[in-house]
Amino acid sequence: MGDAPDTSALIKKEFVDFRVDEELGFPLSHDGEHLYLRIRKTGLSTVEVARRLAEASEASLSDIGYSGMKDKRGECTQWFSMPFSRTEEERLREIEDGFIEILDAERNSRKLRIGSHKKNRFEILLRQCQGRKFVFEERLDLIKASGVPNYFGSQRFGKDMSNLTQVMQLFRSEIELGASDRINVKARKKRSMLFSAARGYLFNQVLSERIQQKNWNQFVPGDVLNLAGTNRYFLVDNGCWDDKLQRRLDSFDIHISGPLAGVQDPREKYISNDMAARLEEAVLVKFQNLLCGLISFGLKTNRRPLRFVPENLKWNWLTPEELKLQFTLPRGAYATSLLRELCKISSFGNTGIEL
Repeated sequence: MGDAPDTSALIKKEFVDFRVDEELGFPLSHDGEHLYLRIRKTGLSTVEVARRLAEASEASLSDIGYSGMKDKRGECTQWFSMPFSRTEEERLREIEDGFIEILDAERNSRKLRIGSHKKNRFEILLRQCQGRKFVFEERLDLIKASGVPNYFGSQRFGKDMSNLTQVMQLFRSEIELGASDRINVKARKKRSMLFSAARGYLFNQVLSERIQQKNWNQFVPGDVLNLAGTNRYFLVDNGCWDDKLQRRLDSFDIHISGPLAGVQDPREKYISNDMAARLEEAVLVKFQNLLCGLISFGLKTNRRPLRFVPENLKWNWLTPEELKLQFTLPRGAYATSLLRELCKISSFGNTGIEL
């Protein structure tokens, strides 16, 4: 977004320093075979909560639904679903302790699917803030005015980039080795996580290149544009970029998008071309092993906005060294991507789990 910040801070010293509240993207039907629980978890990963729900309901882990992974070192509220009879609902209260609290229970006709929440509300306390107060506030004002590069956070890639290492091994076994030598990654969620790491890494490389070229938030011919807050994309005919579209871009009504690499669907209408396509291809060609691996496993291409804009960004200084932030992010945006534009962050007890 600009020069690297010369400010720094510590996050997650205490669980309550990092609060997340998930908002679903659809209304519940209030009837059906699936019990939805809104749970506040503290010091537990999303998967750990799902395992405890599976044990308590005598269901398989695959029957437990959730929309996204929430950070382990924090106080996070999110929804879970499970097939569970009304007569046995009270039995689930047995899982409550100092780490799990059931806040709400509803019924719905369908299982909760990955990616079905709308947004996440954050309340983050930065401790041990180093640097001048006005510099923090200038950078926060810049975030409001310009948005944030929509990087996939380091959590996507695992501790020490382990997810990327594993997916490279998986792709190599698929492309270069015989069937008897292939690495066996049976768990669907595990394999999906590795594929996401590969695509996220390639997207980040394209975004970094556009930041280097100072056009990550500016239109270049052939760009695929995203309508803010939706999964809808469109192209602009050659020579038709005008002041009206520029105003829409400046006001965050539309965003430039980047590629999530894979197999191109022949029916796909919104494919980058011209200067934008050449820029993307020049980056992706450097990572043929990842690109070919995604194609060999049949991952379909998609797009992702190159920036996001935090809603309702507010801050206040509790002490000269403690800054509290409040903001809301759309699904898929990382709080760590916002924080990296504000200051250099040290995370107390880094867990490597997605925010």
